[in-house]
Amino acid sequence: MSQAYLAVKNLSYILNNQAILQDISFSIEKGDILVIIGPNGSGKTTLLKNIIGVLNPTSGEVLIEGKSPKTALGKIGYVPQKFEFDRLTPITVYEFMALEKCSHSSHGTEHISFALEQVGLKGSEKKKLGVLSGGEFQRVMIARALLHEKELLIFDEPAAGIDLAGEETVYSLIASINQKTKATCIIVSHELSIVNRYAKNVLCLNKKLLCFGRPEETINPETIKNLYGAGAGLYQHHNHEHHY
Repeated sequence: MSQAYLAVKNLSYILNNQAILQDISFSIEKGDILVIIGPNGSGKTTLLKNIIGVLNPTSGEVLIEGKSPKTALGKIGYVPQKFEFDRLTPITVYEFMALEKCSHSSHGTEHISFALEQVGLKGSEKKKLGVLSGGEFQRVMIARALLHEKELLIFDEPAAGIDLAGEETVYSLIASINQKTKATCIIVSHELSIVNRYAKNVLCLNKKLLCFGRPEETINPETIKNLYGAGAGLYQHHNHEHHY
C-alpha cells in the first residue's frame, strides 16, 4: 500500500487549557482536493496551521510525504483567511509577489508574470496593491501561493469578502489550478455548495472529526445536523467571523 501524501494522525491541539482540536486523523493522496467545512470556532484554521507547521500539535503528528511539515515549507503555498495591509502603502503587485521567498535563484520576473497570467491578471505587475478590488487581491494572493512550483496549496476561506459571482470564479480558479499543476489542494470554506462541485474528499470538523470521505457518501441531512445544529439546511451561506 502506497504512503499517503498528507497524513494527520491522532492530532490534538490545546490552547489555554481549551481543546481546539481533539484526536483528528485522516489522509489524502497527491493531487486531491480536500474541502474542510464546519461552524465558526470549530478549529478549521488551527488545523491548517498545524498542517503547514506554524503550530505544533499538542499530541499526534502531521506528515507530508512521511516527513514533518517544516521540511516541506518550500513546497507549500498558503492563502490566509485575511491579509491586512495599509492600502496607502505604495507597493506594486510585482513587489508584493517578489517578497515570496524561494530557494530557486533562477526564479525571477517571468515566474511572477506567469503566475499572474494563471489567475487572469496578466499585465498587472505595475498596479498598486491598494487599488485592487477584493476579488483581484484574492487572485494576487493565489498567484503568490503558486510561485516556485508549490506541491501543496492551502486556502483558508479564499472567497471571504467577495461577492457571490466572485466566489464562483475563485473556486473555479482553484479547481483549474489543481487540474493544470496536479497540486494537492486543501480548502476551508463555509460554502456547502462547493463541496459536491469541487471536492474529492470532504472533512467535517467541529473540534472533533465528525465525518471524512467522498461528498456523495458523506454529506447528508444527518451530517449537517450534527455539524451545524438542528436548524441547518444543506446550504450554509458564509459568515466570515473568525475564531479558530
